[in-house]
Amino acid sequence: MADIFGDFVEKDKKDKEFLEIGFSPTSIPLQQRWRNNGLSADFLSDYLSSFFPGDDSASAERREEIKSAVSYIANELLENAMKFNYAPSEYPISVGMHLDQDKVRFYVTNSIDPDAVAAFQNLIKRLLAEDANELYMQTLIKNEEDKNSGSRLGYLTMINDYGARLGWKFEPYHDDPKVMKLTTLVQLPI
Repeated sequence: MADIFGDFVEKDKKDKEFLEIGFSPTSIPLQQRWRNNGLSADFLSDYLSSFFPGDDSASAERREEIKSAVSYIANELLENAMKFNYAPSEYPISVGMHLDQDKVRFYVTNSIDPDAVAAFQNLIKRLLAEDANELYMQTLIKNEEDKNSGSRLGYLTMINDYGARLGWKFEPYHDDPKVMKLTTLVQLPI
């Protein structure tokens, strides 16, 4: 049984334009993965920008805005997936980017520590229930007071700066129901 939060929509099997990449989270140390995350995010943004041709300055400016947003969102999602992946499960991490007429959908899937599910779902509920701008300011203040608290600004930045809609799906893996699979969806209007 899946638990769904936010604006989660399943991948449409009829999608015509999409790109999916898979990673083995344990093949190299996490610190070496950070560079690969940035390269992967930039690759996704470069790939997507090819769908926005145009030679005038307005088109070029819009294409650069979209590239920047895609790169930021993809990098944040990959970093979260790598950082919070449940390594003992050895399940791959995947990122998919699906292009619609008016939005880009990012699907990132990773395993999550079964003991961390409840705390993360509580964070999601708070994110969905409270004003994103106010939460952003509270988080900035908390981060300034406690340098070890972790940023926790990624999702809020996606919402506040890029108008993104987020959703999450928690479900057990079929072959190992004790391990939870987390799919995070970010929908970016274009």
